Amino acid sequence: MGVRLRYLILAILCLWFTSVAIAQDQQPVEQVPTDRSAPPPKDNRKNPPRSDNVPAGESSSKQTQIDVSPPADDAKKHPEAGLGNSGSDVDEFTPYNPMRAMKDVEIGDFYFKVKQNYPAAISRYREALEYKPHDAEATFKLAEVLNKTGDTPGAVENYQAYLKILPNGPYAKRAREEVDKLKKR
Repeated sequence: MGVRLRYLILAILCLWFTSVAIAQDQQPVEQVPTDRSAPPPKDNRKNPPRSDNVPAGESSSKQTQIDVSPPADDAKKHPEAGLGNSGSDVDEFTPYNPMRAMKDVEIGDFYFKVKQNYPAAISRYREALEYKPHDAEATFKLAEVLNKTGDTPGAVENYQAYLKILPNGPYAKRAREEVDKLKKR
């Protein structure tokens, strides 16, 4: 008898919930006017301010106007902050991602040491430096592969960059030796 009573209570609850759902579904829906010039319907709730006709650079609230123009001497103080190559006012950037940089160094090592595919190794080391600028290991290894390919100025530049990052690092002695050797050429 206990099982039948449970099923009966379950059936009554299902019918009650169904009737409540049907009653809510049959309530009249407020019609939204399609004419934008008509005033919005009155409501007890506070509607957020509309910004349909607000020009760019202005706040949608007339009480808080926002000045987004640069300072008068901004171009003189920051000449390197001009427009990017794309011509837009937003430059692309790569987010800081040391794990991705570490993986790029690992793949660069594979191309450099195992496959001896130097252009691919250079590309991977440079990509690692995009994700983690001033990465000592990627900088040194980029210098090594540039040295191997005969790009003396690039190799010297990266060896010196490594020495700036880690003057007493694990590759510092080798970097100094290579800089001296390459500068004598």
